[in-house]
Amino acid sequence: MAHAAPIFAFDVRTVIDLILFVFALIVQGVALVHAITQRSDAFPAIGTLPKGGWIAILAVTLLLTLLTQTSLSIFGLIGIAAALIYLLDVRVGLRELGDNRGSW
Repeated sequence: MAHAAPIFAFDVRTVIDLILFVFALIVQGVALVHAITQRSDAFPAIGTLPKGGWIAILAVTLLLTLLTQTSLSIFGLIGIAAALIYLLDVRVGLRELGDNRGSW
């Protein structure tokens, strides 16, 4: 019974790592799909990188997160940061610029 606690701790860490990895993939995937579906002329209008720049950043970080298979690597953390910057800043600017037809 003396070894039960360390094994349990590794199981918990594995589950937490898996949850963070899935969260990273979802956030990065949603940001990438959103960037792909937006109009190209809207990005310079809100004063941000062009559409191609955002797609490149989000696609490369998503690919690196998939290749490293962990969200706690430097690539996973950069990918989460890039996706959150896109979703919390750029997406909001695009929505305010748009015609408010209920786009996500």
